[in-house]
Amino acid sequence: MEFGILMGDQPVESSPTEHLDLMLRKVEAAQEAGFKYLTIGQHFMYDGFRWLQPIPLLSRLAAELDDDVKIGTTVLVGPVHHPVILAEELATLDIITRGKLVVGIGTGYLPKEYETMGVPFKQRYGLLEELIEVMTKLWTQDRVTHHGKFWNIEDAPTHIRPVQNPRPPIWLGAMKATGVRRAARLGDVWTITPQQTLDQVEELIRIYVDERVDAGLPLNKLPLRRELMIGDDFDDAVNKFASVARVKYEAYADRGMDLLSDAAVRDGFVDTVRDHVLLGSAEDVRNQIAEIADRLPIGPLLIRPHWPGMDAEQTAAYLKKVGEEVVKPLAGLESSSFDKVMGSSVGAV
Repeated sequence: MEFGILMGDQPVESSPTEHLDLMLRKVEAAQEAGFKYLTIGQHFMYDGFRWLQPIPLLSRLAAELDDDVKIGTTVLVGPVHHPVILAEELATLDIITRGKLVVGIGTGYLPKEYETMGVPFKQRYGLLEELIEVMTKLWTQDRVTHHGKFWNIEDAPTHIRPVQNPRPPIWLGAMKATGVRRAARLGDVWTITPQQTLDQVEELIRIYVDERVDAGLPLNKLPLRRELMIGDDFDDAVNKFASVARVKYEAYADRGMDLLSDAAVRDGFVDTVRDHVLLGSAEDVRNQIAEIADRLPIGPLLIRPHWPGMDAEQTAAYLKKVGEEVVKPLAGLESSSFDKVMGSSVGAV
């Protein structure tokens, strides 16, 4: 089992240089702790919190990478980008990382980001599908012709190709069945979001597998995002998690994330997080991960080591603890096969 981290946002009251120093310290501590994936998402004009833009940030962080560590976007708000610009920037980033890039991409969930960019929010799914189609052509063909609903390219040369052949892995984020089908058709894996229960995930994996098999595409283990907090016991872990995460959960609910209702977060925080956050003693958390791995074909497991307001040393201490008590002890853990989920042979790879 491999583990990774999601490098998130920071309150705007923190200076930009402090924010960058935090990111650099986080990368150092994560690699020392045994994490193999370093990822970051994307937002624009985000009220109260600063999201450093992923492509330039990851270009800087690439200089700090160990040989066996990958770096990625989880997730880019794809439809607000022009595919030629995004494809060339990502291909350049793959070159900079010498082929260590993972491209996580999705639609996001904030209409205001689309309004600001002049992109119709209601067309985001069609935009995403065509964006991936165009980028794939730009990464894999010497010359590109494309006539679609949103973009047209006529016999244009491609001059930046990624190191990875035929292209970097595409991780597609989705929270519902339609999005999971899209991820199965257009990407290499579906990235499982942190708010879904295991029962919900299991049902969506069945949908994912059916779509992949029908398309004749291989099955790859699915990245799973989960929040994680170690305490003396469950109650202590919940209290620690609430102290750092409650404000951010409330911000998600305020911004309209479908799976996090405002009332659930504000009035029942423990019940809201109980089913999708790894909580308890280190042994409890290891057992929870082992149970998930026994049930679902997952990997890597991505966690958030930093919540807005934590400083660099708090984040480094968290990563060291999780590395010593969870990541390294579970290095030999193998997750389930797709056969087990489906109850029959599906030719998983």
